[in-house]
Amino acid sequence: MTDRIWEYEGYRPEQERLRESLCTLGNGCFATRGALPECAADDVHYPGTYAAGCYDRLTSQVAGRAVENEDLVNLPNWLPLRFRIPGGPWLTPDTATVLDHRQTLHLDSGLLERRTRYALGPGRALAVRQWRLVHMADPHLAALRTEFTAEGYAGELEVEAAIDGGVTNSGVPRYRALDGRHLTHTHIGTATPGTVWLRCRTRTSDIRIGMAARLTAPAPIADAHEPARAVQRLTLSLTPGRTATVDKTVALHTSRDSAISDPLRAAVERVSAAPGFDGLPASHRTAWNQLWRRAELDVPGEAGAILRLHLFHVLQTLSPHTADLDVGVPARGLHGEAYRGHVFWDELFVLPYLNLHFPEVSRALLHYRHRRLDRARAAARATGRRGALYPWQSGSDGREETQQLHLNPRSGRWLPDHTHLQHHVGSAVAYNVWQYCEAGGDAEFLHTKGAEMLLQIARFWADSATWDASLGRHRIRGVVGPDEYHEAYPGADGPGLDDNAYTNVMAAWVLARTLGVLRDLPEPRRRELVERTALDDDEPDRWEDVSRTLHVPFHDGIISQFEGYDDLAELDWDAYRERYGDIRRLDRILEAEGDSVNHYKASKQADVLMLGYLFSPAELQELFQRLGHPLDEAAWRRTVDYYLARTSHGSTLSGLVHGWVLARCRRAEAWKFCQEALRGDIADLQGGTTGEGIHLGAMAGTLDLVQRGLTGLETRSGALWLDPVPLPELSAYGFSIAYQGHWGIRLRLTSGELEIAVPPSDLPPIDVELPDRAVGVEPGETATLVVPD
Repeated sequence: MTDRIWEYEGYRPEQERLRESLCTLGNGCFATRGALPECAADDVHYPGTYAAGCYDRLTSQVAGRAVENEDLVNLPNWLPLRFRIPGGPWLTPDTATVLDHRQTLHLDSGLLERRTRYALGPGRALAVRQWRLVHMADPHLAALRTEFTAEGYAGELEVEAAIDGGVTNSGVPRYRALDGRHLTHTHIGTATPGTVWLRCRTRTSDIRIGMAARLTAPAPIADAHEPARAVQRLTLSLTPGRTATVDKTVALHTSRDSAISDPLRAAVERVSAAPGFDGLPASHRTAWNQLWRRAELDVPGEAGAILRLHLFHVLQTLSPHTADLDVGVPARGLHGEAYRGHVFWDELFVLPYLNLHFPEVSRALLHYRHRRLDRARAAARATGRRGALYPWQSGSDGREETQQLHLNPRSGRWLPDHTHLQHHVGSAVAYNVWQYCEAGGDAEFLHTKGAEMLLQIARFWADSATWDASLGRHRIRGVVGPDEYHEAYPGADGPGLDDNAYTNVMAAWVLARTLGVLRDLPEPRRRELVERTALDDDEPDRWEDVSRTLHVPFHDGIISQFEGYDDLAELDWDAYRERYGDIRRLDRILEAEGDSVNHYKASKQADVLMLGYLFSPAELQELFQRLGHPLDEAAWRRTVDYYLARTSHGSTLSGLVHGWVLARCRRAEAWKFCQEALRGDIADLQGGTTGEGIHLGAMAGTLDLVQRGLTGLETRSGALWLDPVPLPELSAYGFSIAYQGHWGIRLRLTSGELEIAVPPSDLPPIDVELPDRAVGVEPGETATLVVPD
């Protein structure tokens, strides 16, 4: 591997799902998994194409209940292109002898190259080379070039290309008991000689889909349509050493697209106007070059290669094209069907990176949340509260999409799912609003949509807080924290926990931050906001009170994850590791044993420690001071050590957060967790999950670890704040950012030095705050600052 390519050599059926996810190509509008075009969906392969925001809702019978789920739809498969010697079977790596096989993902250019040699008998072989792209400049185009070369023989080769509308959502084994047939009303036809089309629609959301494919080859092309498949066939005459090329260019449109009248007509017109394959890569490469310049990253060694792969997949999921769409951050990218393509809180780990490179994309993702503010307010009203309750899982319209039941693959049992009680997702939305506005200086957004979201989220927290006279504090009851393992108290009749520390501290932050925004708003804007939200005169006073009196439980000088956490039993971690080896999904192990993780001091991922991920040590101390709880460095270190020993890391986000936190308080152990975060998907550390879709939050989070975590970079109070903590394993690296209208600010960290170069412009200088001094850097200047190791 290099930082320019990602390569797999040899054919390994057991690795195909993982490779398909990591070789996905996309452009922010749609993406296609890196499956081999000659292979259909089966237990080894899973071709899938997904358009951002294209959801459909179906009802299934599960465990005697009618369960409704909304899925990101697997769209018609445009990849199929298979081949065979006349009279023989279709050649695939699973049915024929493979002499050589290599897949190369060219990161710089966004091209997937594949080379395979099939044995056809003694001294005879067929060499297949393919190039694939999903166009980054024209977000509705994709193309596949296939080159066939006969080795040691001359003869004919039958080739069949198709668009397959008979696909289903069946890429995640534990969902296969659910209805996954989302496409209906499939029609196929021929537009012009060599160009075929397929149209269909989703069953309940009624999204219309049009797809057209143009085939070019050195042989006559015949249509051979089948039900739900637009099929084209041809026969090539091969001679030794001479390459025959077949090109397939595809256009995809849906009724969610702008500036079209009909998806099918738009697809046919677009593919007809598209240049040949040779004319497509130039503009595609130009678009990719522009993306790489804006997100420049210079990290040496293996870490740099992995980070570049992560950045590649972030840009394929959330590109500048995304800014034109009404979509959120799909937790598993556009790379597979895990989590049903839903939007969680993962934007908390994604937007801070995008803010400093693609602020227009961040703004669009926040618009997704604002458009669903009314739905969030309705959800709050349904609980008897005012304000906005954002869903733990969101999809098309912002209703709660969290499944009612989930399957434990170990026990085979369907169990109630209470993760919808993770109300802290609203605080993540508020945090991202504030971070975006601080980084980009977008006063217009902050004064309008941003302030409105902050106010309604703050209102929900204030209305959720109840006064406990015995404690002399406000409490928030009946929630689930980021840990996710703990949903209820042992023996309790219903789900929910009281005073989750992360939830309460974040609620206090939201309330305090919103009060600050209200104070700083220009008077005309404040009046409009007050009128629009019907803000009562006494509400700000209540928010002030609640923001200072929310209960944060402690035990033994350590922040308790929730009230009563200290009463839980200790788990024999060594015994479980000895018995099971991998205990990341400890919840499933215990449930299969007839036990429950609710009984134990055991976390899936960072919960309390998330506070150290979101806030610098100084900010965290200020927050706790506001709440009346002095939090010195020793107490925080004790808290970190305590939960580090009680976490199973059953989420790819866990290593990321722990690496970030440890870099700040116990540097020697930080790299171990940073490495786990880097390798989470490429090594499939969660045991098969990456084949169902990459973990976008963890990938973006590793980029942000380098960008903000190790540099201590913050954007607040109109300045760049820097407090570097270089790790010995990653002590020299550089990157560029956009900040407050300055584009291409270059930061480079080396041992003992931090270099900041600001490109020439007519903008004001950048204020840089270090722990021991403040400096101003003028446009066109480079400042070299000495920082302690």
